[in-house]
Amino acid sequence: MPPTTRPTPPRAAAPDAAGRAALGWLHTARFLTTAAQLNQLPALELPEIAFVGRSNAGKSTAINTLTQHTQLAYASKKPGRTQHINLFALGRQSQTDAVLADLPGYGYAAVPQLDKLRWQRVMANYLVSRANLAGVVMLCDARHGLKELDEALLEVIRPRVEAGLPFLVLLTKADKLNRNEQAKALSIARLHAGGGHVMLFSALKRLGVEQAAVWLRQLVDEAAPSHDAAPEPAPDGEPEAK
Repeated sequence: MPPTTRPTPPRAAAPDAAGRAALGWLHTARFLTTAAQLNQLPALELPEIAFVGRSNAGKSTAINTLTQHTQLAYASKKPGRTQHINLFALGRQSQTDAVLADLPGYGYAAVPQLDKLRWQRVMANYLVSRANLAGVVMLCDARHGLKELDEALLEVIRPRVEAGLPFLVLLTKADKLNRNEQAKALSIARLHAGGGHVMLFSALKRLGVEQAAVWLRQLVDEAAPSHDAAPEPAPDGEPEAK
């Protein structure tokens, strides 16, 4: 009997013009500021896109892959220990037309319970009250799907999503699954995503990178009528590791 072959994951397609343009725009990302508390964040009118996810879900890797910077967002050697919100400006020619917000990873077991609860409240308050929040990207390990804390976060933003806030789930590390497993992961995530978009993502194989970049670019373009580009703010300090 011939050996059973394991289905291979799909390869990423070559970027088209829209994908190249979106990736070029994301490559303009540069550090803006870091904040340990919500009241330390600058009040901005530009569209802001928040990246959220469990510790070790590959959030920093996804941000670095999308922006084509190796250390724009970087992970702490002790996941979950550093609890800051890092902002990154986007836009060409010293003009900022959008901001990426890298929120602390959550769910790391070694973090004291009080610290977990405090930062869950901070993140919930950010997602509920940040006036210029234009979209949310959740990073989720494709092998494990959405966990309890992910679903709790979805409940926090559900009123804003129902009011029109764009929401994207990136199923990271999708290269570790075969085609059948990927299809199953997509199907299950879509059931739990509450109307948000769901995409497979692999930094290693560049699966979903172009599609996610185009989604981000289109989100900002659609928000543009109510958010004009602003002069580049002066960077403030250095980003905190996640």
